[in-house]
Amino acid sequence: MTSLGAFVLDPFVHGFMQRGLVVAVLVGTVCALLSCYLVLKGWSLMGDAVSHAVLPGIVLAQMLALPAVIGAFAAGLACALATGYLRDNSRVKEDAVMAIVFSGMFALGLVMFARGGGGQHLMHILFGNMLGVRWSDVAETALIAVPVTVLVLAKRRDLMLYCFDPAHARAIGLPVPWLHYGLLILLALTIVAALKAVGIILVIAMLIAPGCIGSLLTRRFDAMLTVAVLAAVFSCITGTILSFHLDAATGPTIVVVQALVFCAALGWRVVSARFGAEGSAASP
Repeated sequence: MTSLGAFVLDPFVHGFMQRGLVVAVLVGTVCALLSCYLVLKGWSLMGDAVSHAVLPGIVLAQMLALPAVIGAFAAGLACALATGYLRDNSRVKEDAVMAIVFSGMFALGLVMFARGGGGQHLMHILFGNMLGVRWSDVAETALIAVPVTVLVLAKRRDLMLYCFDPAHARAIGLPVPWLHYGLLILLALTIVAALKAVGIILVIAMLIAPGCIGSLLTRRFDAMLTVAVLAAVFSCITGTILSFHLDAATGPTIVVVQALVFCAALGWRVVSARFGAEGSAASP
């Protein structure tokens, strides 16, 4: 028991590990909540699109000596709005529109970065630097993540109905356009909150895996939210501890743990379905 306690607690005698854990849990919680809606809506590719599209905004903000979060949010929101406009005003399907927009903006960001927008290391933009965050960065992340979390929980019923059945939501008087663009804004804000921790690449996994895990383990949406958050927090804590002992990058380790949790949930679902079917067949 002593060795297990030391294994768990030893990493957190270091200040950088404490800051990394706090920011990981903040980002993991808000990403887990939003992932349930993205999975329900079938918008997993939208998270991919917005996360890639923030790169030119980050580079442009650095060129203009503005906070990176402002440029990232503006670029992410522009991507989401452009995707919605092209979907509604062209014959191209939504998934193709998303792929065109996010690949084009990501490529533009790389070109801008290569032309002199390298105010920070490209690898930190792409994959984050969780153990390099300062308490001011943690406060900045919390300033975005906490209000988004509160807003998602406060409007969880309306957002759930919109994602599940927009026609019914419109019929009972819900402001469907506001819910649509509100969800896109929340997505952009969440990605901005996760930038310094996990970067614009790994945030995709944190926006998809928890919702998938919740959907595998439960049929009720409120329970899905709870399972997704628990899975995300468990992955963040476990991944942070393992990264210290393995001397590995923290963000990727957290994503690997999330992938393993997803595999375990999928295995549990398959086994439960198989034995449930055999039990039903054997019953008189």
